[in-house]
Order: sequence, then C-alpha cells, then structure tokens
Amino acid sequence: MAKLVAFDFDGTLSDSEMTVLLGEREGVAGEMATITGKAMNDEISYAESLRERAKLLKGLEEEEAAEAYGEVELRPDAADVIRRLREAGHYVAILTGGFDRGVAAALDAEGAEVDEIVANRLPVRGGRLTGEVEGPLIEGTKDRELERLADEQGVAMNRTVAVGDGANDLPMLEVAGLAVGFEPKPAVAPSCDVSVASMAELADLFEDEGLVDDEIDRID
Repeated sequence: MAKLVAFDFDGTLSDSEMTVLLGEREGVAGEMATITGKAMNDEISYAESLRERAKLLKGLEEEEAAEAYGEVELRPDAADVIRRLREAGHYVAILTGGFDRGVAAALDAEGAEVDEIVANRLPVRGGRLTGEVEGPLIEGTKDRELERLADEQGVAMNRTVAVGDGANDLPMLEVAGLAVGFEPKPAVAPSCDVSVASMAELADLFEDEGLVDDEIDRID
C-alpha cells in the first residue's frame, strides 16, 4: 500500500539555505544565518525568524533574487530517492518554510518531480522584493499540512513518513507514522524514530522499511 512521504527542504533535501543565498545578494547573509540558527534551535519562533529575514531582503531586485534561487541545489542522491519513492507509488510532498521558486529551481535542475510543494513566497512589487513574506507555512504548521495531505490522499497517519532537521519540522515529525531526522538539530533529535546523515543512508532506510525496492534486486 502506498504511503505519503513528506520532506523538509532547506537542511534536508538541500544543503543550500535559501535566505542566506538571497541575503548574499543584499549583503545581509551573516544576519540571515544568525536568525536562521536561532529558529532551527527553537530559540525564536519560525514565523518571527521568517519575517525578520524577509525584512532584510526589502528592495532586492527580482533578477538578483532569481539568480539566488538558481543557486539552490539538491543534495547528492536526493533526486534518486525521490524518483524511487514515486516509482514505488508513494505520494511525495515537500513541506517547507522556504520559498517556492527556489524549490522549483532545484528540482528542475535535477529533472526531479514531486507530487506537491507546500512553500512560502516573497512578493515582488515594482521589480523588487517588498520585504514581506506570504504563504501557508508562516503561522501554519507542518503537522496540519501533513494531516491535510493524508486526508486528501486517503492515507492513514500511521502510514505517513516525515523527514526533517529543524525545529519547524517538529510538528510533522511528532505526528508522522515514521519520523526521520536528517542530521537533526539537538532540539529535534529526541522526536525522531531514526536519524540519517546522507541521502544514501536515507535510501538504505527506505529499503529496510520496504518503501522502495533494493537496487541490487532490481538489477538482478
């Protein structure tokens, strides 16, 4: 029976930090990284951190932002893990407080596809970022989105899988049937059923869980 597999993006599927890449274009990358670190360690709320980072980007030209999004990359083997899950019939989603254009750019670069992306966005007015942020995962939480997707796809919550690393992933990790930490932050690790440190390890875990076929068996 197919399952629902939900991934975080920044720090999980990608080791690129979108807001830092954007911040480099505006000369505020250091401030961005500090705010991000506080949020990931649950020192400030994710919503507060996201709004603070968006404010720092006010006035960034849209073309500069597009170039930054184009620098976002998937981790090695991430595209293959996604492909194998979808080939096995699972519904694969990305739930991220990051930005839709960066996620789309990284997937496109690897020729990877997922079934759904739930992400935020940075509005543009007059060719420049407004310093605001919009989307479902500012105040909204990933557990609600995971539950919504499970309901829409007819998947019981005990058949859901969540993969994440930071504090804003805690809600979905706590309600998922299988909670996987990808190099999880110290505040997150206790809520994970298992942790991995690479996409290769994640693929091995999914094989052990029967979520994907063993590649050796497929070759044989």
